[in-house]
Amino acid sequence: MIDGLQKGALETRLGIPIIYGTDAVHGNNNVYGTTIFPHNIGLGATRDADLARRIGEVTALEVRASGAQYAFAPCVAVSRDPRWGRCYESYGEDTEIVRKMTSIVTGLQGQPPEGHLKGYPFVAGRNNVLASAKHFVGDGGTENGTNEGNTITSYDDLERIHLAPYLDCISQGVCTVMASYSSWNGKKLHTDHFLLTELLKKKLGFMGFVITDWEALDRLYSPHGSNYRESILSTVNAGIDMVMVPFRYELFLEEFLSLAESGEISMARIDDAVERILRVKFVSGVFEHPMADRSLLDLVGCKAHRELAREAVRKSLVLLKNGKDPKRPLLPLNKKAKRILVAGTHADNLGYQCGGWTISWEGTSGKITEGTTMLEAIKEMVDHNTEVVYEQNPSPETFSGEEFSFAIVAVGEGPYVESGGDDPELKIHFNGAELASLVADKVPTLVILITGRPLVVEPSLLEKIEALVVAWLPGSEGRGITDVIFGDYPFQGKLPMTWFRSVNQLPVHSGDNSLDPLFPFGFGLTC
Repeated sequence: MIDGLQKGALETRLGIPIIYGTDAVHGNNNVYGTTIFPHNIGLGATRDADLARRIGEVTALEVRASGAQYAFAPCVAVSRDPRWGRCYESYGEDTEIVRKMTSIVTGLQGQPPEGHLKGYPFVAGRNNVLASAKHFVGDGGTENGTNEGNTITSYDDLERIHLAPYLDCISQGVCTVMASYSSWNGKKLHTDHFLLTELLKKKLGFMGFVITDWEALDRLYSPHGSNYRESILSTVNAGIDMVMVPFRYELFLEEFLSLAESGEISMARIDDAVERILRVKFVSGVFEHPMADRSLLDLVGCKAHRELAREAVRKSLVLLKNGKDPKRPLLPLNKKAKRILVAGTHADNLGYQCGGWTISWEGTSGKITEGTTMLEAIKEMVDHNTEVVYEQNPSPETFSGEEFSFAIVAVGEGPYVESGGDDPELKIHFNGAELASLVADKVPTLVILITGRPLVVEPSLLEKIEALVVAWLPGSEGRGITDVIFGDYPFQGKLPMTWFRSVNQLPVHSGDNSLDPLFPFGFGLTC
């Protein structure tokens, strides 16, 4: 498909090739059979910058194999409120963690040579892709965690908390920056000349191009899509260089040309945008190699790539409780246990394990791509004499026969994206807490939470269960979970966000107002 579009571009009058971008936010996640890595919130739990870089390298290879040259990643938002529907796209609530994990930019684009001009875009070669630092700026700090909402803060705090990771991306030669749908003190980021031009381009010296988010012009006014001419005028004059127009491109071109002819958008502004776009295209190598490199296809979802994803899962797991009595821990689990119960909505559901932005935009349930569920991984891990009983929703009859040695209950959130994930209640989905409680009444229970953020864990449930592990949204490699819970590898993850007791406390984060959290930022047991 992409080669077909490229062929058409090369046959135009100027023959300038296109760059094709894709939302490769945890691997090349739109394509069946690719390696699906943990979402960023899980990677933030690892604090491992080298891991992030290596994930970037693998993602670049699998994106290039599909013919695309451009990944709309990484999201370097600092998430200050778990009610935000994009919380899992952030590496955490702490600016320094997010700054550390920007090493993924070097993985995606390659390592700039010593002496590379600061702010100038860089791509090492055909095995690398353009990256996009997003969403500029403050998208993780909106009031009440509302997606596309308003970040109310001083310039000093905006710079200290939310802007800092962009400096690290720019120093690595990031090629593009994507503007945020959100606002800063009431002004839409897409129309903020001070932030896009005076700050990003001039003060910080960013020389790549600034791109809108998807259909962003239609979201500037209410009702949706109104005042389109003014939307074009205000965004382009604010400093937007490339506009994502998925549907109304004919109207866009008509209005844009009219604005240029009238002088309302100056030729100097157009020349600056064109120069920046061409600079990135020249750097990308797309003029020399416009077509897909099909020799990379054998690498897609290969064993080495999946082993890296498995490593990422292992390092991301956070152990929150291990034994009602610390002297009698449940973990590591016994591989030779006689009889094990596996239960819960997330135990054998690859779609839930991967979350949003996987195969489809919102993500979905079931065997949506190639990978290993927790249930499959458990069956592989335990002794051949161990009986594994799987019931998604156990009934009283489940416990009427021979006793279970222990139970593993996997519950959490269903897939969601963007505003569809905004949640003021943050309860475990699908009555997961009730299910875990029912099982824990009968059997020593390990609860594994599959979630993009901290959720409500009632004291009664926490007291009742033997052990609690948060696995975030681990992606396609469920074996990374069993590697750790059965003791082949240690727990290493630390909370990238403060785990609140009640939603009434929110927003709560370390340093500013960490009022009696259930688990503090940075918490994580070992065993």
